[in-house]
Amino acid sequence: MKYVSTRGGGPQKRFCDILLEGLADDGGLYLPTHYPQIDAATLARWRTLSYAELAFEILSLYIDDIPAEDLRRLTAQTYRAEVFGGRPEITPLHTLEPGLHLQELSNGPTLAFKDMAMQLLGALFEYELGRRGEALNILGATSGDTGSAAEYAMRGRAGVRVFMLSPHGRMSAFQQAQMFSLQDANIHNLAVRGVFDDCQDIVKAVSNDLGFKKSRRIGTVNSINWARLLAQVVYYFAGYFAATKSNDERVSFTVPSGNFGNVCAGHVARQMGLPIAQLVVATNENDVLDEFFRTGRYAPRGAAQTHATSSPSMDISKASNFERFIADLFGRDGARVQSAFTSPSFELSAAERASVEGRYAFASGRSSHADRLATIRTCQQRYGRLVDPHTADGLKVALERRQAGVPMIVLETALPAKFAETLREATGQEPPRPAGLDGIEALPKRVTVIDNDVQAVRAFIDAHVDAR
Repeated sequence: MKYVSTRGGGPQKRFCDILLEGLADDGGLYLPTHYPQIDAATLARWRTLSYAELAFEILSLYIDDIPAEDLRRLTAQTYRAEVFGGRPEITPLHTLEPGLHLQELSNGPTLAFKDMAMQLLGALFEYELGRRGEALNILGATSGDTGSAAEYAMRGRAGVRVFMLSPHGRMSAFQQAQMFSLQDANIHNLAVRGVFDDCQDIVKAVSNDLGFKKSRRIGTVNSINWARLLAQVVYYFAGYFAATKSNDERVSFTVPSGNFGNVCAGHVARQMGLPIAQLVVATNENDVLDEFFRTGRYAPRGAAQTHATSSPSMDISKASNFERFIADLFGRDGARVQSAFTSPSFELSAAERASVEGRYAFASGRSSHADRLATIRTCQQRYGRLVDPHTADGLKVALERRQAGVPMIVLETALPAKFAETLREATGQEPPRPAGLDGIEALPKRVTVIDNDVQAVRAFIDAHVDAR
């Protein structure tokens, strides 16, 4: 399997090269040259597998430069019940009512769905860096959950340093504590005076400076890294198998979305042949993606127009992973993709809008703070289940977009304990915390507050870098 940039520049590359590289040299994101196609016999065989075995089967279709026995060992070591809350299913399905399900993705070390991919990414980095005798300096951006998931996956890993940018004062107290309380020498937290999109822009600017990127051995863990998105494809297959009894059934997924990485993995699964009826994108008040799916116009907003909401991990107005879907929609026309994503906005033709809803089966919806509170209360009262604000965004939109006779799976994004303030407002109760996490906000913090400035971030990296 070879990989190409969404913008058409540069040579085709193999998996382990793009694993350590992140963005392509032309500023695009990597995609496989084609999506492997899954037939009914393969689906039937995969239905009987454990999660780790399923992960191996799917990843091996895209990774041919890691020996099969090593890849099988890495997936087996990663997807263990001991790592994911003691649940042997890893991503168990919770039925709210017939035809409406929550897929639990938040049983990992940081209580968020990002653990599903980040735990594997840490193992892959350590494995490949060990083979090469090299080090990697990871530069990432987080709106809340990516940062802690990356840091917990990379802490203590040989040959890996992490420089994680987050928007200063924009995360929940629990999210900040998870990241900033880590004292590991290879973990560096930078709180940027700005919003998440500013952090993401800095990561892209540094990654697009090819001389700096290569001399400092800069890599990424955001979902612009194909390996992370690939790992997320697995749980769509697992959710489908848990919700159906035969492979001639279809299901829909509703995915709370800000940066489009989570739902883009569903797009890949559908392109492979997984019987997905609809992929429903749920946004909060930062509804650039909902606007696109309703109107065909993509118009990212600036920091001043990006709202701080009670589902902060979705407070994003420039969806990086969206470029991968648009590359497929545009027939891998790299020049057109580059033009679209270097312009302030772009708009689809009528035929392309029809293709988004038809061929690619996307739909969308929007949720507000009042909607989140109401959904959290309703879910607790009707189903006896507490959900976090982001999952509530998903559930609200899922209830609006359900189709008769088609099971709807809502992807859970985090445990309620990470957003206690909103849960208290909605229910009047403190959400339960897993054992060992009481008082995490009071732990000593290790974080550097920094200006929204690319040069300041470069200087910090230079002062702490491992360029081996």
